[in-house]
Parts: sequence; C-alpha cells; structure tokens
Amino acid sequence: MKILLLGFGSIGRHIVKLLDHDFTAMVRDIAAHRERGTMGVRLITEADFEEALTKADLVVEAAGVAAAKEFLPRVHKPMVLTSVGALADPQIANQLMTPNLHITNGAIGGFDLFEAVADQLEHISITTSKDPTGLIQPWMSQDEAARLEALTEPETLFEGNPVDAIEQFPGNVNVAVALAYATRGSRPFSQAIQRVQVRLVADPLRPESAHRIEASGNAGQFNFEFVSAPSPINPATSGTTALSLAATIRRIAPYIRRG
Repeated sequence: MKILLLGFGSIGRHIVKLLDHDFTAMVRDIAAHRERGTMGVRLITEADFEEALTKADLVVEAAGVAAAKEFLPRVHKPMVLTSVGALADPQIANQLMTPNLHITNGAIGGFDLFEAVADQLEHISITTSKDPTGLIQPWMSQDEAARLEALTEPETLFEGNPVDAIEQFPGNVNVAVALAYATRGSRPFSQAIQRVQVRLVADPLRPESAHRIEASGNAGQFNFEFVSAPSPINPATSGTTALSLAATIRRIAPYIRRG
C-alpha cells in the first residue's frame, strides 16, 4: 500500500519501523531529515504534495494540529487523523468528518465502550498529567517556562473544555478531542466536544504521560487510567500513539483500494 505521511518526526519514524508499506513523507526540511536518516522513505516538500497525493492509497497525518488543518481538507481519499485536536475547529470538523476519515485513539482506549454508551452518559472528564517541561508553550513567557521547569509538586495548568485546551496546548490534549469524538453518540460533534471536561496537570513526580477518564450516567460509572511508556524514537512522545496509529492502519488496510 502506498502511504503518504504528513510529518516524519517521532511518530512517523516509529510507524515506518512498525509497518511494511511504500511510504512517502512530506517534511519542511528534507536536508535535516536526511541527516537523521530516511529509513528508506521518499521525502518531499509541500511543493510536491498534490502530485504525491494522487499516487497515494492512504494519507496518514502525524504532523500536528496546524498541519492537519492545512492539508487534510485537500484530501479526498482515505485518511487517518492523529492530531485529533484539529476537529476542535468547527469548520475543519465539517470538512473532515466524512466516510474517508479514520480516527486513531492515540494514548487512550476504551472507545468501543464509549461509543456504545455515549447517549447514556451525563458526565465525561479526562485528566492528563505530563512532565512540566513537555507542557511549555511558545506563548509562555521565559519566567513562566522557567517556573514550570522548576516545579517540584504537581500543578493544574488548565481546566475547561477541549476546544480551549487545544488552543492553548495543541500538542498535549489531542486525546481530549478524541474522547469527545468517541462519546458524541447521536449529538452533533460541536455539542459533544463542549460536554467533555479537561484538566491538564504538570507533574514533575510522574515523567510518564498519564490520562484518567471518568464517565457516568444511566449506563453506569466507568473509570479508566492509561500510563504510556515513552516512544523509543523520542522519549518526549508517548510510544502508545504510534502503536495505536499502526493498529488503525492495519485495521483499515483490507478496505483501502490500491492504485
């Protein structure tokens, strides 16, 4: 199968190690990636995106929310979205939520159950804990960044809904939007994403990424906790994300029409 990867960072490189397909990866700086090694992957830049798209059987996004919003609306063939936070933008959600779209659940699970009981849930929340240094954002001042680096106790950095969480922490809370997608049920996604409550904690005592989900309603009470080992490619990234993405690709591969 010919797969066009958007991005060739830790997730993209891990995917190439996990799957035996014909990969092309779109990157910003080909020379920088060649220095790290191409792993046999053909590298292109944005200038060659349209040509590569016509040849691809499947498009797999692993480049972040901004890239997903820029390029995936131009894709009209099967695609897998890793940066699910892109769906927090109503316009992007309307463009992408077609039968071509496949969502990977990343560092969390239990989506089969959530989809089954979605219309019977009244309360849905997710608490994500990460190492403080991984939560430093470009919009933070130097003093705020230094304060996070010096934390010795857990501190809540954000509480609210996934839309606001993605705006402030676009690379850290994709799982919250994925949870909203899984629990949308018969509701419009724009409503489902507003009912999920998000809490983001900087925790210097727990270097692994951790996600605790609590859901309750007429269907019962459900509590899940996921603690992910780091990626073997980049310790700052959860290794579960690439594993989940690989599983999604394997699941849909038999149904992809080959060019």
